Amino acid sequence: MSDQFLTTFLFLSVVALTVGITFWASRQTKTATDFYSGGRSFSGFQNGLAIGGDYMSAASFLGISGAIAVYGYDGFLYSIGFLVAWLVALLLVAEMLRNAGRYTMADQLAFRMNQRKVRTAASVSTVVVSIFYLLAQMVGAGTLVALLLGVESEAIKNITIIGVGILMIFYVVVGGMKGTTYVQIVKAVLLMLGSALIVLLVLAEFNFNLSSLLGAAAENSGKGDAFLQPGLQYGSSLTSQIDFLSLGLALVLGTAGLPHILIRFYTVPTARDARKSVLWAIALIGAFYLMTLILGFGAAALLDREVVDPAAGGNQNLASPLLAEAVGGGDGSTGGAILLALIAAVAFATILAVVAGLTLASSSSVAHDLYKGVLKKDQPVSEKDEVRVARIAAFGIGAVAIVLSIPAQRLNIAFLVALAFAVAASANLPAIIYNMFWRRFNTRGATWSIYGGLLSAVGLVLLSPVMSGLPTSMFPDSDWAIFPLNNPGIVSIPLGFLLGYIGTITSQEPTAEDRFTELEVRALTGAGAEGATHH
Repeated sequence: MSDQFLTTFLFLSVVALTVGITFWASRQTKTATDFYSGGRSFSGFQNGLAIGGDYMSAASFLGISGAIAVYGYDGFLYSIGFLVAWLVALLLVAEMLRNAGRYTMADQLAFRMNQRKVRTAASVSTVVVSIFYLLAQMVGAGTLVALLLGVESEAIKNITIIGVGILMIFYVVVGGMKGTTYVQIVKAVLLMLGSALIVLLVLAEFNFNLSSLLGAAAENSGKGDAFLQPGLQYGSSLTSQIDFLSLGLALVLGTAGLPHILIRFYTVPTARDARKSVLWAIALIGAFYLMTLILGFGAAALLDREVVDPAAGGNQNLASPLLAEAVGGGDGSTGGAILLALIAAVAFATILAVVAGLTLASSSSVAHDLYKGVLKKDQPVSEKDEVRVARIAAFGIGAVAIVLSIPAQRLNIAFLVALAFAVAASANLPAIIYNMFWRRFNTRGATWSIYGGLLSAVGLVLLSPVMSGLPTSMFPDSDWAIFPLNNPGIVSIPLGFLLGYIGTITSQEPTAEDRFTELEVRALTGAGAEGATHH
């Protein structure tokens, strides 16, 4: 029992640390700017750490290493997609968004369009993307705690998911953006240190020889050389190859449309800091994804197939924590128990931080866009009221996420995140890019691209094998799947762009030329942006 006690103790101390940070931050959150953007007081390096913390989610840590452990080379494609996506965010979005908006993605769209329609559309899309992403994190939390406490029962997993939901609501309601950011910084540091330690121990098992690690992984996987070559997961048929293209598109284009990443750019004082924070984030995330490679192949080499391969009844989301236990000395050893507890606690902190960021993004969109921009459009709204509504919204969104994550527990976490990316790339990205770069773009174009991308992405997922028709589906006993791909990106992303174009050119709305010019000047120079420094 001492191992179990140790595991639980380490685990609870991480939770206690984050709760302490949140209380400390709540004392410093006085205004709406504090609540939404941490008073724009974070440096480029701090924000880079926090973005890394936001991005290196449980999906990356548990899902990708699990996918590599089961599918070898094809699992690694997630890492590449997630990393390349940052270049799109850096080149097209980060700095311009920081200059052109205040708190949410809709600020930048509503600047030159019909406020009500655009804010409503952007808010709906923000909440839907956040909920998809939240599902992935909560499922990860349930899996982890069940592993830590050594329980198999569904009821306890469900209670865990409810517990995580309550904690995330607490972070947002009490700490706002300041609390959330500090939790993410602490978590990013813990995650990097924890992963680096396991990577060193795995490499030490193979005398720091990568070639023998890969050889052992291929041999133990039961797939031989095919494990180290492309095609194990996505090469069997034309459909699966198209599915892979679809996944790649969603991963690469999705980051630049993720609401909880976009609002991070508003927490820094200048555009230069926004750029700097993305560069720090790329360095951190790049190093981290290289480590997932060693974690995944290490798990394939050192763990039994039954433990990680879903086909053999295993759970691929547990590859990293079980690998930590194995390199610490194996099941039943004190070293193994300490490392398992450490990695699981870090993964749990990861989940809490990402979940808090997502809930903050969607609740601020509900308060700032729907409540202030649409419902109370003609009446002044005090900052106090706006923040109160954001806090109430956090409760509502948390509740929906809890209810939906209980049936989604069978799905792979990295895969659930890829769906959120597909929805973000289909609904948010076309509107953001057209708005920044196309003078003629108007309200109808914006609402068509957001709703069209959103409905097509979510609709195709509902009609795909993700939901029904396969043993791994959410509803394995029914079959209504008529769309063959798991990821809708290849259809829904071009559709979002196309609808934005058609909506714009068929609308008779006069173009607000002067507003576009002003937006362009703002986006490129930062002049007129909230808290910007004038040169």
